[in-house]
Amino acid sequence: MYQAMTTLGFASESKFDKDNYQLSGEAPKGSTVLILGAGLAGMTAAYELRKAGYNVKLLEYNQKAGGRCWTLRGGDSYTELGGAKQECKFDEGLYINPGPWRIPYHHHAVLHYCKQFNVKLEVFSQINHNAYVHSSKAFGGKPKRYREVNADFQGHIAELLAKCVNQKGLDDAMSKDDTERLLLVMRQWGSLNGDDKYVKSVEASLMRGYDVMPGGGLMPAEQYGEPMGGIELLNSDLWQHLQTGNLFEYQSTIFQPIGGMDMIAKGFEKEVGSLIRYSSKVTKIHQDDKGVTVSYVDSEKPGDTMTESADWCVCTIPLSILGQIPANFSGKLSSAIRAVPYDTSVKVGLQFKRRFWEEDEHIYGGISYTDLPIEMISYPSTDFHSGGKGVLLGGYLWDANSYEFTAMSPEMRVKKALEYGAQIHPQYKEEFDNGIAVAWHKVPWTNGCYGLWTPESREAHYKNLCEIDNRIVLAGEHASYIPAWMEGAILSSLDAVNRLHAHAQAAKKAEA
Repeated sequence: MYQAMTTLGFASESKFDKDNYQLSGEAPKGSTVLILGAGLAGMTAAYELRKAGYNVKLLEYNQKAGGRCWTLRGGDSYTELGGAKQECKFDEGLYINPGPWRIPYHHHAVLHYCKQFNVKLEVFSQINHNAYVHSSKAFGGKPKRYREVNADFQGHIAELLAKCVNQKGLDDAMSKDDTERLLLVMRQWGSLNGDDKYVKSVEASLMRGYDVMPGGGLMPAEQYGEPMGGIELLNSDLWQHLQTGNLFEYQSTIFQPIGGMDMIAKGFEKEVGSLIRYSSKVTKIHQDDKGVTVSYVDSEKPGDTMTESADWCVCTIPLSILGQIPANFSGKLSSAIRAVPYDTSVKVGLQFKRRFWEEDEHIYGGISYTDLPIEMISYPSTDFHSGGKGVLLGGYLWDANSYEFTAMSPEMRVKKALEYGAQIHPQYKEEFDNGIAVAWHKVPWTNGCYGLWTPESREAHYKNLCEIDNRIVLAGEHASYIPAWMEGAILSSLDAVNRLHAHAQAAKKAEA
């Protein structure tokens, strides 16, 4: 998994350096830039270009900025392709992030702008040892605690390796001192007992937990936990979820904005909102040697076609939409736009009458994993012990599961998420209040989740996609090596506007 993510760019560290991203020198006098799309890439471009002295305008399809940096709260409504309209009925203060929902500690550009715009952050819990890992085909379909699976898997592996050492199976590969040191490591790492066995013991319970917890006074005596059988655990496939928290993108510390991911979008919007024309659907893009002219209509009340012109254009429209807009791009850029499909994903937000995962199961934040189509359940990493209602991410679906859910009505997506989730949390049936489901292939302004590159398509088209095309340069997560992440969108934008700025300065000097 990690190698695949590295190949596709998901495990790349941010190249952001706050001391080197600023535009060098002033803009050519009177220069204008039109930016298409007021997502994070578009607003980053607007913020930095305006600081350099450009006259900037943005056209945004939606009635608010942020693009995929999006939060749904009670009172919001959303209409997907096909006309299905959903009304979010969450209680005040509760929300779901249909798009981005995590910020790794090494996404330096996102964190920089959060600090600059005073966007308050809190810790997002990726791994919770008391959450569940679940297989419908193992252990009678009963979910297991993450800590139990983690401890038992390590313990059985350690016992096997200790047995190999004790039977002199590694003597040809290691010295006697090395094998003795390795045996000490396995005893500690795997919680083996004095006989180098992983069995029901104090050592194992210190890692996996107790059947009866240690107490005080005349409370019942502690009882050690019973490990799962090694072969049964191996065949359960539950161990595959243990690696997730070790992946570079998911290592602690991970952050989230307090109050919803769109707090980042609102931070940008406070700075550049006066430059944005909302509800603007681009219908045509035309460029020549003098500048760029964009035709658009009101996306809420389509009527007469309007136009906006500028010397230069930064286009952050998702490729899945841009490929449908008439434009006189070069052949190389047009081919690159067509070469990148967009991946599928579905998120389901579920509000419950009480936070039963905390009250009944002592799960505070983190994620439970399952082989059911919902794939995971994420618990809120905020407002612990707040009482009252709470919202879970009741499903985060990809690939075939996502396609299946996308074909359903929103109401059916919620219903199926409840049916599947009840196999992990039986309280679902009694505690459910309301829900909302976003299928990204039906989101009108993206028609998909993110740009899905392959090594072959990057080799053939990535450079052509990112290079300045006469008067236009593209930016967005699709023009980065960190696709699907806000960091990729911002870094792409910073790189694009730096190159465009240098290009504009050189063009002005040539004219002189």
